[in-house]
Amino acid sequence: MKIQLSKFMKKNIPDIKTGDTVKVHQKIKEGDKERVQIFEGLIIATHGGKTLDGSFTVRKESFGVGVERIFPIHSPRVVKIERIKQSKVRRSKLYFMRELSGKNARLKELNRDYAVWEEKGVEEELEKIAEETAKAAEAAAAEKEAEEAELEKKAETALKAHGTTEETKIEEIKEEK
Repeated sequence: MKIQLSKFMKKNIPDIKTGDTVKVHQKIKEGDKERVQIFEGLIIATHGGKTLDGSFTVRKESFGVGVERIFPIHSPRVVKIERIKQSKVRRSKLYFMRELSGKNARLKELNRDYAVWEEKGVEEELEKIAEETAKAAEAAAAEKEAEEAELEKKAETALKAHGTTEETKIEEIKEEK
């Protein structure tokens, strides 16, 4: 009797590797209630690849104490695996990270998805910023023109009140002739 193991496998598993910093969303059952808890840390080891018995070990520092958890990839309790960043590593198991702390425990970040993000996201953002600045410049120019027109009207009314507008000067010149 054959059992279909593929029905237990998840369809969309992210490509996670040793050296990635991930957020693992896991269902936790407390009494009658269920909630999702996030465990964020560095993947120090993977076992079994993407097969049904595949798992990965995540390590984090919590209040000065190193905490490691092993998550089965295809577990129904694991809701989602989010990759936050990738680091450049030359080993498949990072067990040496257990002895390191502070600045020594840093890994060199590797931005594999940065080129794709740069092509799609940055150009759109730059276009939006350019449009916003153009609109702001147009609004400022229109406001400045309105202020100048208002000042001219005020000046004309002041000159008329004193009787020294251009029209009155022209009339005075005509009378003199």
